[in-house]
Amino acid sequence: MKFCKKYEEYMQGQKEKKNLPGVGFKKLKKILKRCRRRDHRIASVNHQHGNNCPRECTVCDGTFFPELLKEMEDVVGWFNENAKKLLELHLASRFKKCLTWLKGNNNRKRSHLGLIQEGKDLVSYALINSVAIRKILKKYDKIHESSQGQAFKTQVQKMHIEILQSPWLCELMAFHINLKETRKDCSGAVLASPPPALFDGCSLVFDDGKPLLSCELSDSVKVDIDLTCSICLDTVFDPISLTCGHIYCYMCACSAASVNVVDGLKTADPSEKCPLCREVCVYKGAVHLDELSILLKRSRREYWEERRKTERAERLQQAKEYWDYQCRSFTGI
Repeated sequence: MKFCKKYEEYMQGQKEKKNLPGVGFKKLKKILKRCRRRDHRIASVNHQHGNNCPRECTVCDGTFFPELLKEMEDVVGWFNENAKKLLELHLASRFKKCLTWLKGNNNRKRSHLGLIQEGKDLVSYALINSVAIRKILKKYDKIHESSQGQAFKTQVQKMHIEILQSPWLCELMAFHINLKETRKDCSGAVLASPPPALFDGCSLVFDDGKPLLSCELSDSVKVDIDLTCSICLDTVFDPISLTCGHIYCYMCACSAASVNVVDGLKTADPSEKCPLCREVCVYKGAVHLDELSILLKRSRREYWEERRKTERAERLQQAKEYWDYQCRSFTGI
């Protein structure tokens, strides 16, 4: 079965359950076909272009890229929003979960297995849309004999609308590995019916002491996430993802943004840059990676406990200095 038909069937099946955005794969292919037919007429006159349209094409550049960009924004926005809701529900207290389930109309979410299935659906949605975008850009470059499709992909990565760069995909990967830990009860015995997996081939590995979150989403799509903080050069503690996609320890990020931990990253000046990519305006929308924090805590207990004690003392010191300053400012002393 051709991918276009497979994608259309998948999206049609999903839209019957819920209204979700997707890539207009068939519509974008029609734009490229119009381009190819137009160039064929030109080639029959001047014998210059063969069966491909020019590298600078007003038909494609004025319609194809703006349409694809809008669709990618909608896809990533929907994925991020729903992954956030799912993981917040998973980490919520039992009382909050009960309230959420009572308010919700979807009975499928009323169980632990329901949350896992929602996670699998989100992963499948991210994967198939990522493949669809890659294939349509590859087709664009083939027709135009150019590399503008790859250049566009680089551009959207800088705009943070590449779905495989989403911090919520990283959280789902950590969520999957954490689920495997629930196969054992408190006594260490393996449960009779372990929870189903979100991913195949997803793992946290330590290569020469350096942590790496790795996952093979398919035969052609693999995601590797380096979990070493580039500021303290150690495994990220209390990890946070900036809007540029780079992951740091929370306190390291506060230090880089020149803010106190009491004020938090939301108060960072927009001109402050990411230490790695030097991009501005990356702190205000930072995402706390709670599932990843749980995973790393389980994997490196001794390191985590030692780091927790060190950071607790540092946070108390910063809080003391902050409130001393506030008191002096208020009293004028």
